[in-house]
Parts: sequence; C-alpha cells; structure tokens
Amino acid sequence: MSVIELLCDALRKALWFFSVIIVVVAVVLYHFEDPGSTKYDSMAEDMKTLEENFRGENKSCFILGASGETGKLLLREVLERNIFSRVTLIGRRKLTFEEETYKNVVQEVVDFEKLDDYAAAFQGHDVGYCCLGTTRAKVGADGFIRVDHDYVLKSAELAKSGGCTQFHLESSRGADKNSSFLYLKVKGQVESEIEALGFDRFAVYRPGVLLVDRQESRPAEWLARKFFCALSTLGSNSMSVPIQMVVKAMVSNTLLQPENKTEILENKDIIGLGKPAEK
Repeated sequence: MSVIELLCDALRKALWFFSVIIVVVAVVLYHFEDPGSTKYDSMAEDMKTLEENFRGENKSCFILGASGETGKLLLREVLERNIFSRVTLIGRRKLTFEEETYKNVVQEVVDFEKLDDYAAAFQGHDVGYCCLGTTRAKVGADGFIRVDHDYVLKSAELAKSGGCTQFHLESSRGADKNSSFLYLKVKGQVESEIEALGFDRFAVYRPGVLLVDRQESRPAEWLARKFFCALSTLGSNSMSVPIQMVVKAMVSNTLLQPENKTEILENKDIIGLGKPAEK
C-alpha cells in the first residue's frame, strides 16, 4: 500500500470517528436538554405595549461591562428600544462612540479596586445591568475571582444603596456555589450573595456557549462555537445561544413583572424571550 493510500485510509477513519463522536454528543445533549420553556414565548407579542408603558415611567439604568461582547450589544439594544430616560455606563475607561445614537449616553469612569470612592456613580438608577467578567486564562485564578465576584458584588451593593430596585446579572449555565469547578462556583456564589442583598427584583441569566465572533478569539473558542452552532441546526438549543438573543432577553425581561423577586433564566428561557418579534 502506497503512502497516499495509507493517508487516505487514515483520513477516512478519522472522519468516521469524528462523525460518531458528533452523533454521540448530539444524543447526550438531547437527553440533557433544559425543560421546555413556554412561559416566555407568548410574552413577545405584547412587547411594544410594555415598552410604551415602561417608557412613560421615566426610568434610568446603568450598564457594567459595556466594553465586552455582551455589554456593547446590550447598550445598543437599550438605546434602539429607547425605554430609559437616562443610560449610564460604569467602567474603568471611557468608551468612544461615533454614532449619533450614543450622544446622550453618560459615562462614569471608576477604579474597581476602590469602588467605595465612586459610590456616587451608582446612585439614582432604577435598573442595573451587569455583564462584567473576565477569564481565568487571561488574568489567573485570583484575578478571575476579583473581577467576577468581588467587583460584581461590590457594584451590586453600591447600586442597592443608591436606590436601584432591579438588578440583571449575566451569569453562566451550570452556575453553582457548591461546584468543584472554579468558574461555576464563583458564578454561583455571586448569584447567591447578590440575591441576599434584597433587590425588589433580581434576574439571573444563565446562557450556554455564546455564539458570537469575538474580537479576541482563541482557536479553541472558535472551534467550540462552530461545534455548538452546528448542534443548534440539529435542534439542540440547551447548550448554546446567539449573543443577540441574550441581550434581547435581558431588555425584554426588564419590562415584565414576575411573581418572584428572584428569577433564574436558563438557556431555553433566554431563547424563548430573546426571539425577534414576528412582523
């Protein structure tokens, strides 16, 4: 057998093996799908009315993490839907916007290591959105805990003291304060500790893999997104979600009045609430 024939044979075996893996994973994910969510599906029909009513209440909001992928799309969604009388960004640096749409956005630059010195930046807002976060790979374990736990929790405390009544937190699928995995443990801990602050309303969003082309994208992340995007075409939507749906769900959910003070939206809930309105 020639070298070319050996290579072709090896390639066929590799493709066959990869195909089997895809099928197995798809079957496993099917059995671990989030329970079907219907309570948010029908709400999209009344969004225009809800937006008009909310707009009339003359509320203000702040956004943490507006320089990140979710945060910048959330800011755009908030401005396009025009439901707040004032929108404030709280971050470690001032962002530059060229579009006219952003001209009235207020920016507060803070030092997250000394947040108590910037308590005034968190005062006078009705709604807070937190998309603040980093990765262990980028800043190490201690840095990750400091950003995703310490900064987030302190911001929530200052927001509560400043009169904020609604707090919306972007978390992660599988967040669990008792998890043995650092990422999920930290996410679960900060969820629990913010809930204990007693906001009138606290909403947690637990998306799966975010389907977005990041500006800073590592090969492994790119491959994972392509993999889960392919799975979504096979009907599995419990493990991934387009980032646009996450921000639409966060804004739409702000308009609702749930029965419970604390609510957790899993991946399927986010998809149900984040679907574009039918025309």
